[in-house]
Amino acid sequence: MPRLSTLLLAWYKANKRSLPWRDHPDPYAVWVSEIMCQQTRVETVIPYFEIWMKQFPTVKALASASERDILNAWEGLGYYSRARNLYKAAKVVVEKFGGKLPRNLDDLKSLPGIGRYTVGAIASLAFKMDEATLDGNIRRVFSRLFDAEEYADSPAGEKILWELAAKNLPEGRAGDYNQALMDLGAMVCLPKNPRCLLCPLMTLCKARENGTQELRPVMKPKKQIPTYIHAAAVIVERGRVLLSQRPRDGLLGGMWEFPNVRVVGDPGKELVKALKRATRIQVERGEGLGQVSHAYSHFKVIAHPFLCMKVEVPKNKNLKWVKLKDLEEYPMGKVDRQIAKKL
Repeated sequence: MPRLSTLLLAWYKANKRSLPWRDHPDPYAVWVSEIMCQQTRVETVIPYFEIWMKQFPTVKALASASERDILNAWEGLGYYSRARNLYKAAKVVVEKFGGKLPRNLDDLKSLPGIGRYTVGAIASLAFKMDEATLDGNIRRVFSRLFDAEEYADSPAGEKILWELAAKNLPEGRAGDYNQALMDLGAMVCLPKNPRCLLCPLMTLCKARENGTQELRPVMKPKKQIPTYIHAAAVIVERGRVLLSQRPRDGLLGGMWEFPNVRVVGDPGKELVKALKRATRIQVERGEGLGQVSHAYSHFKVIAHPFLCMKVEVPKNKNLKWVKLKDLEEYPMGKVDRQIAKKL
């Protein structure tokens, strides 16, 4: 066994985090946790995972649920394509694999939303296979251990890091090895101010030896993200409010929102004309409800909601009048949920 793995596994035995999906007998639970943990902190994921497993305890339960129930359970985790892909994949698993997650790696990778990282994680954690994986934490750990100068988020950099992860994998212990690397990145080898003196691999770390640990991993320069201004119409009539369902493909697919438009000038002045032009919804604008905002991965939205009176609403299957007391039952993105709470 490589010395790196020996030191790492000894540390993991004494320090591993207690997580509800660890050592779970059902591969489905591992799969759900890995999808939820993509681009989301573990601390945020835990309550969502526990509620999800009560609501959808099996692949078959997930496959037979409604999309609205799925998106409701996911609301707040963000990156909603993960939930939609999990739902699509569950249907495939039921129809093609009898409701059991396949052990074959090619079959696993064929499922919606499952890429190389998730295949390695499921194979090693759920099926005890000798497969490496590479999430953000593991990428950072190996970038520092071997003082990698290549962009870690480039194809060449990822190739190097995958090879290092596989080279140091201890036979028969891949699950513990991968989880140990994840824990080390989450608890010790932090993005900023890494706790090098607490690291079991300190004597092996080339970046610490060279004083470059704060400079690793090397990432491609990020572009400045744009900010978009939206004006939203909160049209209330007899205890109901008008909602619009977003297209199922793309950002926040299938979620519900208050009819809104992107504007470049004064939101209050532009709302009525811009909304009619974009949606054929005609309103009289009333008082403003302040503003709400949310930063996505590639842009930021600042929304200005206004109470409005209905003048004309076209017939459209994506528009629905919803009782105010039922708003919680309709999955929304963070901007629209903030507006709903104002009501």
